[in-house]
Amino acid sequence: MSHYEGRWQTVKVAVEDNIAWVTLNRPEKRNAMSPTLNREMIDVLETLELDDEAGVLVLTGAGESWTAGMDLKEYFRETDGKSEIMQERMRRDCSQWQWRLLRFYSKPTIAMVNGWCFGGAFSPLVACDLAICADEAVFGLSEINWGIPPGNLVSKAVADTMGHRQALYYVMTGDTWTGTEAARMGLVNKSVPLAELRNEVEALARKLLEKNPVVLRFAKHGFKRCRELTWEQNEDYLYAKVDQSNGRDPEQGRAQGLKQFLDDKTIKPGLQTYKRNT
Repeated sequence: MSHYEGRWQTVKVAVEDNIAWVTLNRPEKRNAMSPTLNREMIDVLETLELDDEAGVLVLTGAGESWTAGMDLKEYFRETDGKSEIMQERMRRDCSQWQWRLLRFYSKPTIAMVNGWCFGGAFSPLVACDLAICADEAVFGLSEINWGIPPGNLVSKAVADTMGHRQALYYVMTGDTWTGTEAARMGLVNKSVPLAELRNEVEALARKLLEKNPVVLRFAKHGFKRCRELTWEQNEDYLYAKVDQSNGRDPEQGRAQGLKQFLDDKTIKPGLQTYKRNT
């Protein structure tokens, strides 16, 4: 069993039955992302990536919030007038975990949105592979109300998931919306009552753990990258990912799946997964 209790100041990590539960832990600040939290999350993600006991990563928040976005006091006001190099370092730390590491993380990631999700929270929310939220969660792009435009990759994140008109409406008005509305617009996969949220996320994580981890990684990376390429580029890239997957898979899942379907006739692809020889 992996033991991480007390290792980080602003993040709690528990690895249980191959699920890494990563909790942003500043409940008194609605888990606002401070420079310290950003630095610690880089270490958390890089550490868990090499932890063989962590098969799926779930990102959530302590208390009643997922995260209220950037800590306006620590991230903005207290750095005004500081050196340009320091400010650039803080921006780099922020981007490093919130989307650079998360978008192409080597393991499946699920955002478990338990409460408030505002502003800068949208970068890690969309960078996670999948997302389930509580019906009671409240979402908002409130930057316009603070006299600033959305920062980091927030606008890119919502444009990719919410659609042009929806995203612009909320960027320009600062209005809030609910978990059920977030599911309808495609920002999250599903919205459930808060009391059912953890069980719903755990069930999804268990489903992902049943899949071949190497194939799952190349499948999700291929999908994310192909959204940014032309059809011609995608043909080359996705065939290369298939070949790479076959070459790196110690389970030889393709051979197992074909044998069980064609020879043994023990599975029905599309209805059930092949039986992994682990």
